Amino acid sequence: MASADLREELTCPICLSIYTQPVTLRCGHNFCQGCIGSVWDSQGGSGLYTCPECRAEFQERPALQRNLKLCNIAERFLSTQPEQEEAVIFCTYCVTSSVPAAKTCLLCNASLCDIHLKRHSKSEEHVLTEPTTSLKNRKCPVHKEILKCYCTEDAACICVSCFLVGEHRGHQVESLNEASEKKKEKLRHVLEKLTSVREETEKRAQSLQERRREAQEKATGVTARVTALIRDIREQLEILEKRVLSEITRWEEQVSLRVSGLIQQLEIKKDELSRKMLHIEELSNITDPLTVLQGRESDNADFCDAEEGDDGDREREGNKVPAVGDLYEVLIPLTLQRLADIVTDLKAKSGFYVQEASGILLDVNTAANDVSVSGDLKTTSCSERNQLRPDTPERFVYFQVLSSRSFSSGQHYWEVEISDSGHRRVGISYPSIVRKGDQSIIGQNKKSWCLCMWGNYHSVVHDSIHTRIYPESPSQRLGIYLVYEAGRLSFYQLCDPIRHLHTVTATFTEPLHAAFCVWGNGWVRIRS
Repeated sequence: MASADLREELTCPICLSIYTQPVTLRCGHNFCQGCIGSVWDSQGGSGLYTCPECRAEFQERPALQRNLKLCNIAERFLSTQPEQEEAVIFCTYCVTSSVPAAKTCLLCNASLCDIHLKRHSKSEEHVLTEPTTSLKNRKCPVHKEILKCYCTEDAACICVSCFLVGEHRGHQVESLNEASEKKKEKLRHVLEKLTSVREETEKRAQSLQERRREAQEKATGVTARVTALIRDIREQLEILEKRVLSEITRWEEQVSLRVSGLIQQLEIKKDELSRKMLHIEELSNITDPLTVLQGRESDNADFCDAEEGDDGDREREGNKVPAVGDLYEVLIPLTLQRLADIVTDLKAKSGFYVQEASGILLDVNTAANDVSVSGDLKTTSCSERNQLRPDTPERFVYFQVLSSRSFSSGQHYWEVEISDSGHRRVGISYPSIVRKGDQSIIGQNKKSWCLCMWGNYHSVVHDSIHTRIYPESPSQRLGIYLVYEAGRLSFYQLCDPIRHLHTVTATFTEPLHAAFCVWGNGWVRIRS
């Protein structure tokens, strides 16, 4: 309530808004400086000035005195209030009541309601605009005249005096309407371009969102397959472990049973030997020779049998007990074979099987004479000396060599090591690639795809189109992964961790050979 009362006290009676630069008349009433000035501008022709509040009359236009204290109070009040709706502009001439203005005359510096607008001059110099209190930006700050022209040289709105006698004299000018239409036309073109750019941006954002969704779906699918694969491996290994441990236990029980029987037989034999030994000791202690000599002949025979049969018993006992080495020589190879079978079976089921291209060798018959090929057919490098190889249809003219092996189906992976300088290209090519001219360089035609490296520049090239890539750090080892049926060729940096560089997609219609191109001081070596 107090705030509403204070607002009422701080409201100008003319514009009905909070005071702006308030001034005080001799009669004691306060008004905005701009508001009372507009009223008195309209009363100047009559020669009598009146206070809009109390109708006090002044023969001469009074000097306006700023009310600094009221100005400070109004500013502090506004700073504590929330943003207010746009103030209503009232008719300057309706001093007895507040009537909303319909137009503002820039020449008269006055706002007019519909009634006063009918009586207002219709001459061209009286420019009418929408109701406003901001007239400063519509008049020339130098000549105080209405801005009617646009200087194209200085890109500024000017009055007629600026053009005739002022600093814009002799400049190319246009009417405000004409200049405004031209600017609107330019803005429309800019809007069209921005609209097109925004639509393209939206399409790219949608495309990236789609790729992210596809990547998430693919990652989810691969995660499920890998999880199932590992789970299957774990289950198979658990089964294999139980089977092998059961076999070991069975073997242990078999050996234990046989050994127990033999131990029992040996215990019986030991008791018999002890009895015989006791009897012999007794005979040995008899002093009567006749008694000793008349002892039973069977005692002597048993003694001899014991001496002669001991070695034979050891041999028979050894044959009855399985050797410990048999367990390793039989069980371990069978276990390893079963592990290999499990891995092979799971690879076939999972679809993850990748054939390592271990047989890749360079085909000297395709090697250009400006490249050398190592004796093991694994390394190619640029050669300053002509190799003087015979000129054949399959031989390249420039810097290149293909592998002797080709790929027409399946998934294949191989690794290469490259020099850290020179121009190096590694990739794949159809055998029908041309062998002469600039179009023979791999990547510079429709029959080959490659990763191109030269200094810090890296790109994937096909049909002479370079797709720039930006590795985080250089690497001298690369992995190349080919999925023929799916039409995918991927390049990887073999660092820690392994980084995916780029994947090319295509529809392969011919067998593919590994392709290598080097010049400068570059070289490439096949690692697998």
